[in-house]
Amino acid sequence: MRRGLRNLVVIVAVLLNVLICNCISENIEAKPDNSLSSSLEMGEKALEGMVLIPKGEFLMGSNHPECNLDERPIHIVYVDDFYIDKYEVTNSQYKEFIDANPQWQKKKWWNSKAGIADRFHDGDYLKNWKGNNFPEGKGKFPVVHVSWYAAMAYAKWVGKRLPTEAEWEKAARGGIEGSDYPWGNSINSSHASYPPHGGPDTPIGLYPPNAYGIYDMIGNVMEWCLDAYDPEFYRKSRYMNPIAGAEKLSQVVDNYIYI
Repeated sequence: MRRGLRNLVVIVAVLLNVLICNCISENIEAKPDNSLSSSLEMGEKALEGMVLIPKGEFLMGSNHPECNLDERPIHIVYVDDFYIDKYEVTNSQYKEFIDANPQWQKKKWWNSKAGIADRFHDGDYLKNWKGNNFPEGKGKFPVVHVSWYAAMAYAKWVGKRLPTEAEWEKAARGGIEGSDYPWGNSINSSHASYPPHGGPDTPIGLYPPNAYGIYDMIGNVMEWCLDAYDPEFYRKSRYMNPIAGAEKLSQVVDNYIYI
């Protein structure tokens, strides 16, 4: 899988410095998951705090010499419109999720059978938390060290899903084409947090949003995406709503715990 759990779409490279960023919203008929307690109904309530990304073509990828080979080449992609969260998912929000769904909590030393199953994480799950409580004063910081499976479960719990790589990139560009960043061609510490400017993470919404009104798409923490990681994806992806590792979104959304 690539990136992190940032923007959740209404139904974001496996580096676990990741999180659940904004979710995406879209009309997908997902099978009921009786293992998750219900948080909210789909509809207007699910769209609160989300931004509509208009359908259409955009230039995906880059030919910049410093880009990795798996981010090349630039190619034209068409994505249907979708909603995406304005902000990354915070520690406070994720805490509500694991409190309501104990099967996604960290395991307790005295009960190795309770909590998240070993196959759903790599051992670093919520490693910066003390037990199942986030660090003091970090409620408005993005949640990090969340596995892809946990990110998928959280998104489903709030009636959403993760964005595909293409959706994430279109949202991150903010409707701007032909520049390295949504604000221009030079890195700028007044627009994003990145080493050595800022810590490993910053509170959500600290920097200006992009032209779509989405915060922290550049800088802050990495974000999970829905589709599988494929080093050749940018060279061979389809034109219409590309997704790696599956033909349909529902194949991943409905069956993520079996992947």
